Amino acid sequence: QVQLVESGGGLAQPGGSLRLSCAASGSIFRIIAMGWYRQAPGKQRELVAKITSGDRPDYADSVKGRFTISRNNAKNTVYLQMNSLKPEDTAVYYCNVQIKTGVYSPTYDYWGQGTQVTVSS
Repeated sequence: QVQLVESGGGLAQPGGSLRLSCAASGSIFRIIAMGWYRQAPGKQRELVAKITSGDRPDYADSVKGRFTISRNNAKNTVYLQMNSLKPEDTAVYYCNVQIKTGVYSPTYDYWGQGTQVTVSS
């Protein structure tokens, strides 16, 4: 089994910053990709940012230039630095990790429990 523990989030004013963290632990052979998704009330879950080993990160157009995703491979942790926050960034943010548990295992998707980000004055 794999566990994901998210931290960060909370309330920020427009133009402010927040940082999210997500640490993966358990039966991890190899992490294929780590990323962040978000879901606002009444909307579908959408990709915010994703990073794979050795690849350039991908960002949703709506967050390019404002959000930065990074990972610490030694700690199996992914971060999302969110700057210049806007009210439309308000959502529940979910960590997603794609993991192989063995050499020949399939790739499994794991999700964090979600953390609320609210941007309001």
